[in-house]
Amino acid sequence: LDLRKTKMQRNLTFRHKVCKCARDYFDENGFTEVETPMLHPIPGGANAKPFITHHNALDMDMYLRIAPELYLKRLVVGGFERVFELNRSFRNEGVDVRHNPEFTMMEFYAAYKEYHWLMDYTEKLLRTVAEKTIGTAVIQYQGHTIDLTKPFDRLTAKEAVLKYAPQYTPEQLEDKDFMQEELKRLGEPAKADAGVGALQMAIFEAVAESKLIQPTYIIDYPVEISPLARASDKVPGITERFELFMAGRETANGFSELNDPQDQAARFMAQAKLKASGDDEAMYYDADYVRALEYGLPPTGGCGVGLDRFVMLLTDSPSIRDVLLFPHMRPEA
Repeated sequence: LDLRKTKMQRNLTFRHKVCKCARDYFDENGFTEVETPMLHPIPGGANAKPFITHHNALDMDMYLRIAPELYLKRLVVGGFERVFELNRSFRNEGVDVRHNPEFTMMEFYAAYKEYHWLMDYTEKLLRTVAEKTIGTAVIQYQGHTIDLTKPFDRLTAKEAVLKYAPQYTPEQLEDKDFMQEELKRLGEPAKADAGVGALQMAIFEAVAESKLIQPTYIIDYPVEISPLARASDKVPGITERFELFMAGRETANGFSELNDPQDQAARFMAQAKLKASGDDEAMYYDADYVRALEYGLPPTGGCGVGLDRFVMLLTDSPSIRDVLLFPHMRPEA
């Protein structure tokens, strides 16, 4: 019990330092810390199943925040060009060593920036926080040495599969029928109407994601699974989006923000159709957010970093429960 107490005290001390160092770094780079609502009339900003509650005075259902994204971008529309929030978010999903129903993200947005700048900034942020928190950016985690001092690798999902699962050929990863059958064989069947990009992402998650031990950005996600990200001007069907993986798990998600209100309305409509067909994690149509875009969102880059998962890495903790004071678990009775 004493050892457990000592470990938890250490972890929470590091967690406090991570939050402080991150705030300092944002402040040094011209960001303003803000607070956005935790009760939403429409859940948005991520593909996730929300918790539902009811506001008695207004007599309306409301949702616990699944992400602060759409409110933070409203602030950019309103002239706050660099904002961040250490926010508590809630998702009514599974519980395991990486997931808790409520968790903390560091989410930040910078006007007149795009996803290449955002990857550089996120890399420097994590490296700086690690150095100031534990004294080094070379992390020992569960038997692995994770080096944040070197430039993070940047690969597409297809490139990552070819690198970490060389049994596949480039031709196979362009063949929809092959990928559908392979996902069935792997026990991860995809939707019948999934495009090539979405199928490549599914193959990546099944065979390559767990092998990304060193910091790696997976870049250029397909439009069909990125409803809030700006489409590429160079490659049809691709967005300027990335996810950061370390120790075989996602740690951050960011992109050049979609700021075309007509395009956003069309993507919300596609999400609404998915929800109507039974997809609990699809997004709602958010007319108020589309109206905000009509006022004008400048070119903007935004990213969310899983703070709990980053603290897990810095403290060599195998479970998210090790870095939370009150993790959610079943009652003893």
